[in-house]
Amino acid sequence: MRAEGVAGQDSVVAKTEVLEVRRATEADVPAILSLVNHHARRGQLLPRSAKSVYETIGDWLVACTGDELVGCVSLLRYTSGLVEVRSLAVSEGAQGHGVGTRLMEALLREARSRRIPTLFALTRVVDFFRKFDFVVTDKAFFPEKVWHDCQQCPLRDNCDETAVVLHLN
Repeated sequence: MRAEGVAGQDSVVAKTEVLEVRRATEADVPAILSLVNHHARRGQLLPRSAKSVYETIGDWLVACTGDELVGCVSLLRYTSGLVEVRSLAVSEGAQGHGVGTRLMEALLREARSRRIPTLFALTRVVDFFRKFDFVVTDKAFFPEKVWHDCQQCPLRDNCDETAVVLHLN
């Protein structure tokens, strides 16, 4: 899969193209890395390594049009009751065409099928998560996240992300 919208290739998802949202496979890893790390270089996401994506490939969903990967998202389990929505990325050319919404809808179905009771995210796009009934909360409720990822973040002392949470049952 080629990551669309990276390295100057910003074709738009046409309304007539079929958008497929599916579980990621190992063949998707290079495109996932390209997309996520493109957004990481822009300060929008934390970077991911090939090793971390390969090791968690069963927790990733991707959105594709034809043979182009145009979006991705993953789940990261901290405890049996607490799972993070992370690395939600949509290629620049596909933004505004419902790709993020389709990914989140599929992710919520997956979370419910896994009987995950609580999802959370740290985000700068709170209104997007509110569309899916996430509510703003305090980061202090997620010390696992703060210890795991936030310690490595260059913005840790001036974090501009908001914690959101969704209780699924």
